[in-house]
Amino acid sequence: MNCGTMTDPVQAEFADVTEDMFLGGQLRLRQPRRGHRAGHDAILLAAATPARAGHRVVEFGAGVGTVGLAVARRVAGINLVLAEIDDRLAALARINAEANGIRATVTVLDVTASADVFAASGLGPDSADIVLMNPPFNDAERHRASPDPARQSAHVAAADTLETWTHAARRVLKSGGVLTIIWRVDGLAQVLGALERGFGSIGILPIHPNRDGAAIRVIVSATKGGRAPMVLHPGFILQGAKGEVGAEAAAVLSGGAVLSLAREPGGR
Repeated sequence: MNCGTMTDPVQAEFADVTEDMFLGGQLRLRQPRRGHRAGHDAILLAAATPARAGHRVVEFGAGVGTVGLAVARRVAGINLVLAEIDDRLAALARINAEANGIRATVTVLDVTASADVFAASGLGPDSADIVLMNPPFNDAERHRASPDPARQSAHVAAADTLETWTHAARRVLKSGGVLTIIWRVDGLAQVLGALERGFGSIGILPIHPNRDGAAIRVIVSATKGGRAPMVLHPGFILQGAKGEVGAEAAAVLSGGAVLSLAREPGGR
């Protein structure tokens, strides 16, 4: 991922914006220099998403659109919706979609809003094949919040964040639709608890920093109305013995490969 200062009209409208390369240069994104910035988590979530051509794919908390646009770059012909509460980030998501030649609907939307608000934004019940999300996941009691309000809201979870976001996903998904979420590994029990109502066919993929390190993230997929047994996938290793990005991780981060959850979409 490369980073450089913007010198075009976008910079004049959005002060302190950088341009970053993802997927080995296949995706070029503008994002604020300060606050939450997309990284490996976003690309791993995209690579774990079992989208197919013709699917309506909805990203909650889309920010500048990194995850959804990465999915669209890999899978042609999806109907992509990027939902983001921050109107400034939503504007950058629109710019990013257009700059990359990707068709996407960007809507300013609070994931905690009522069903009526969702419907007015074009996200009525049973309307999506895939929902993916990277919600704020740091525990407010254990994590020292950033003084930057934007970074804090993107990183620190409220007590009901998982329940609220999962409920919204369940409402929007069609029967048989798949939710994919990335979360901190010590919160896996919370994720599974939030999925108890209405979801099944759960797949769990631990993400390890290296072969000797404990998992630091977990990506979970779940199918609305699914009945297949839970599957614990082999852990995914990011770095080799010398701290370099491993060959498998490099293939995924460059867009040349997908994660096991994308190959086995929740028993659908």
